[in-house]
Amino acid sequence: MQDKHISTAFDRDLEGLQALIMKMGGLVEASILEGVRAFLDRDQELAGQILQNDKKIDAIEEEVNEESARIIAIRNPMATDLRTILSVMKISGNLERVGDYTKNLAKRTTVLATLAPVDEAVPAIRRMARDVQAMLKDSLDAFAQRDAELAQQVIERDEEVDQLYNAVFRELLTHMMEDPRNITACMHLHFIAKNMERMGDHVTAVAEQVVYLVTGEMPEERRNKSDETPFMSTDGVV
Repeated sequence: MQDKHISTAFDRDLEGLQALIMKMGGLVEASILEGVRAFLDRDQELAGQILQNDKKIDAIEEEVNEESARIIAIRNPMATDLRTILSVMKISGNLERVGDYTKNLAKRTTVLATLAPVDEAVPAIRRMARDVQAMLKDSLDAFAQRDAELAQQVIERDEEVDQLYNAVFRELLTHMMEDPRNITACMHLHFIAKNMERMGDHVTAVAEQVVYLVTGEMPEERRNKSDETPFMSTDGVV
């Protein structure tokens, strides 16, 4: 009877941990949508709200890490349960990074609002954001449903985001060469596009963790990234 009680309590712990991930993912998804809306509307007030909302995302990541450490220490999980906890921790870390990139989008939006618009690059950036948001939604659904097939589809869709990024870069480079007065705005737009591409990478990492969670194995080694730009690419927020 006592073992059953402990097992039930452990199940509640795991359910609570996974609920935190879904809550965090929802906040990140909303942040992407609001970040793009602020960018498209040149809405500095909304951009400021996104900067504040990022603190909530960071707080949940910290809660996930603390709760994971508590469960490991108290419950001594094994096999599938341990894999669940480790995957949740990695997923929360990737979600936090997506939130950071969205925060950076908001920061650059406040600068772009003061500059002449470069409208030609906007449709591709909007498409990138829409694709990344859809990938995130499907990754969270795959996590909730333990759907490795859906997660694998998300991984494969990251190539489309990369291709859009390369197209945006070429478009912006053309504008900078044609008129040097566009350089400042184009540089900010380039960094926004690069942040979108990195969001796609972190969402893909979430999907990879779902595959690992369900199958016990990581997906096959990811393809080479098709970044054709000469700009320095970093793992940090640019």
